[in-house]
Amino acid sequence: MNEMGSTEAIRQSGSEGRAVVAFDFDGTLTIRDSFTAFLRWKAGPGGWALGLMKMAPSMAAYARDRDRGRIKAASVREFLGGMSREALEAEAEQFADVVWDRFIRPDALACWQDWGRKGAHRVIVTASPETTVAPFARRLGAEGLLGTHMVFDADDRVSGGFSGPNCRGAEKVRRLKAAFGENVRIIAAYGDTSGDTEMLAAAEQPGFRVFTQRP
Repeated sequence: MNEMGSTEAIRQSGSEGRAVVAFDFDGTLTIRDSFTAFLRWKAGPGGWALGLMKMAPSMAAYARDRDRGRIKAASVREFLGGMSREALEAEAEQFADVVWDRFIRPDALACWQDWGRKGAHRVIVTASPETTVAPFARRLGAEGLLGTHMVFDADDRVSGGFSGPNCRGAEKVRRLKAAFGENVRIIAAYGDTSGDTEMLAAAEQPGFRVFTQRP
């Protein structure tokens, strides 16, 4: 796989001790949740409706325990289980091409680009899987991408699980520290939900729901 198609190439672009600007992805840079939109686009109307019916027990469990990681894993098993990494990356790339113009917030993009002109190390920190966000990160020119890690089996196919915690809440700060050092300096951070609270609290310039424009 060439570097431009590799999630690893984006994820490993940082270095310990570097100051960063952290952006949540879903609802911050975008107008809606990207992973749900991707699954719905991939499945098509009929496949989406059928998949949701089959996920009824998992959705009932989520209504009780509010475990976002568990319901996300269930959706991966239902809609992506057994899919090869190569096919998934190709479809994620196609999805980004299809939705880009109606998906990215203009004011968020302007802020992103302004930080880029200032030479900032811009990192997307998202609960969505890195594999599906990577095409957007490449198009944005992100210097780093930290997201939830999907598991691929020995045949390089989606297993339906994740190799670590859902990347939200305190996990976002933990991942930033793991990537850039325990004393990472977060110059600014942007988010839009309670899942970004800890990351915003760790930033010198926190921005909560500051982007409101739609394409």
